[in-house]
Amino acid sequence: MTTTTETYGVDPNPTPLALLLLGREADPRSERGVECPGDLPAASDPDLVERARAAKEKLGDRVFILGHHYQRDEVIEFADVTGDSFKLARDAAARPEAEYIVFCGVHFMAESADILTSEAQQVVLPDLAAGCSMADMATAEQVAECWDVLSDAGIADVTVPVSYMNSSADIKAFTGKHGGTICTSSNAKRALEWAFEQGQKVLFLPDQHLGRNTAVLEMGFSLEDCVLYNPHKPNGGLTAEELRNAKMILWRGHCSVHGRFNLQSVEEVRERIPGVTVLVHPECKHEVVTAADMVGSTEYIIKALDAAEPGSKWAIGTELNLVRRLAKAHPDKEVVFLDRTVCFCSTMNRIDLPHLVWALESLVEGRVPNVITVDPETEKYAKAALDRMLALP
Repeated sequence: MTTTTETYGVDPNPTPLALLLLGREADPRSERGVECPGDLPAASDPDLVERARAAKEKLGDRVFILGHHYQRDEVIEFADVTGDSFKLARDAAARPEAEYIVFCGVHFMAESADILTSEAQQVVLPDLAAGCSMADMATAEQVAECWDVLSDAGIADVTVPVSYMNSSADIKAFTGKHGGTICTSSNAKRALEWAFEQGQKVLFLPDQHLGRNTAVLEMGFSLEDCVLYNPHKPNGGLTAEELRNAKMILWRGHCSVHGRFNLQSVEEVRERIPGVTVLVHPECKHEVVTAADMVGSTEYIIKALDAAEPGSKWAIGTELNLVRRLAKAHPDKEVVFLDRTVCFCSTMNRIDLPHLVWALESLVEGRVPNVITVDPETEKYAKAALDRMLALP
């Protein structure tokens, strides 16, 4: 099967949102493109670190700071726990004594934390513009329309939705309402196995690459068993026959960071560093995953580097902040970024030290900024989908 950008639904031209690096600008066309109220201290303020420490000390156990693996080092320094999105949400739920959960991540992560924590706790996102391009590629209206298309094709009643954790609360709620489950990059195979026990087909949202890679490389499906539903085309760009013949209906979404790696990246690093082990995240394109030596979730990547032999060479295909942190943590190993192009998660990088200081100092002053709240109806069905994931064997 010939690999093209159209095959896997990756836009050949980068989105303007991807150019908003390091949180220095806002995109007014973006759903998350809003400004924080209040004045932010300048990034060059030499007192920022001390101000963050002082505010956190004053708040004590009232605040619990979560730091996603893709965050900047200056933010991770003040995190009480670090991890991937689901681990952090569960960590927050395990700290009921904390009045405030400051989530240094992106919007969908804060929503998940709000769903899993108690009503007495408030989840704060230091910058409301910290969204996720992948999560924003599937809206509630688009997914409802997709379900109508599946109904018209006569397959909705045998289709089970499985949504990646990297999705909005609305999409998680849709999944829960239609009998589906949530998955992470580490348990996607288990989630799909469960889904195929419930029905004949899966609608996988919103990351096409995780769905395709899991189905083909871990479950024995063929690429022909997978079709790509494009919400910007009538009927998703698919015929009713194509939908009826498919086993995996993949949403046309992708991670703007992991989607940038390509086969040339793998070939170039192998030529440049003989004996290198290429380790990539399953959000990467199929051509990259099949060319790599190892594939796994963020936690898998971290554990693989921890267990690696001294002197070994690694090229890592995931977000640059994490790769840099791994390189610093393993000076006895050669750890490089898979591609020569800088590949930060631009929206994750909006959570910087000035925003964190502003959020913490606001809490000290008795103001709770940027509270993320999921409405009760959405929370009910989203939690049902999350509970099904937690019940997976």
